Amino acid sequence: MSSGSKLNYKLVFTKQLNAAPGIAAPQRSGHPVSGGTIDTVPELPEVESLAVFLRERATGAEIDWAASTAISVLKTYQPDLGALSGQKVTGTARYGKFLDVISGPEPLHLVMHLARAGWLRWKDDLPEQRPKPGKSPLGFRLRFTDGTGFDLTEAGTKKRLAVYLVTDPQQVPGVASLGPDPLADDFTVDVLAGLLKDRRTQIKSVLRDQKIIAGVGNAYSDEVLHAAKMSPFKLASSLTPDEVAALYAAMTESLREAVKRSAGLAAADLKAEKKSGLRVHGRTGQPCPVCGDAVREVSFADSSLQYCPTCQTGGKPLADRRLSRLLK
Repeated sequence: MSSGSKLNYKLVFTKQLNAAPGIAAPQRSGHPVSGGTIDTVPELPEVESLAVFLRERATGAEIDWAASTAISVLKTYQPDLGALSGQKVTGTARYGKFLDVISGPEPLHLVMHLARAGWLRWKDDLPEQRPKPGKSPLGFRLRFTDGTGFDLTEAGTKKRLAVYLVTDPQQVPGVASLGPDPLADDFTVDVLAGLLKDRRTQIKSVLRDQKIIAGVGNAYSDEVLHAAKMSPFKLASSLTPDEVAALYAAMTESLREAVKRSAGLAAADLKAEKKSGLRVHGRTGQPCPVCGDAVREVSFADSSLQYCPTCQTGGKPLADRRLSRLLK
């Protein structure tokens, strides 16, 4: 094939990509691109709101029973779920993306991680019979003696929903390895600077690493970096003190704002609230709310990130390696 034919092929193929749903090709400033799937994976603000939601509805309630409907969901076996029967809920807690329902008088912690596609669904009238194992989205159910309770469900074929019953939340490996919580009182700009120092990793990856900072995932890392006017590919170790301060302000303000928006909402409404509150994540091709430029996307094997070139990268689109491979 001649060089001219290759060029024509690439131009035609690029047009086809632009027309294909879910694939974003680079465009000049102001021109929309297609694609942009909103990531509704539960992150810090949603899990915090679920903790508040359960605290208000379940504190003082007596547990009738708890049952797992999939072998892969329950990660611990001692104590077994039968130990929850007769226990009364004394409160809830959050550790990063982990949700904890605490019961007594013998302190037990029902620690849950909703993974990528899991969710908590409150029910006002659950059947008395325990659910049977099956192929439905239901992975776990907890029923109180008054008939209320909640289900943990998970969409898709990859089952990563995780439930632990422990006497100390630090017995959960994922909790024990968490980095500091960005909404904790002792999380200061100096703490953040220490976490980033000498870390030659892209800042997007650092924000998503639960062992470095707890609770931030794909969606809110996009939001934080947009608010901080920072490229997701910038090396963490290269940040100046002013940039660290800007990142700290963007992180704490973005997360607190998201928690505030979700306050008082029922569990069923939290996903919709997350979608409506996002400014760039999942908004590929839509105008940036700050400058009006088209939000762009970089795709990876199992995720994507969104950003605004004008606000974050000096007007230059970031390389999308997936598209580059397709056009070779």
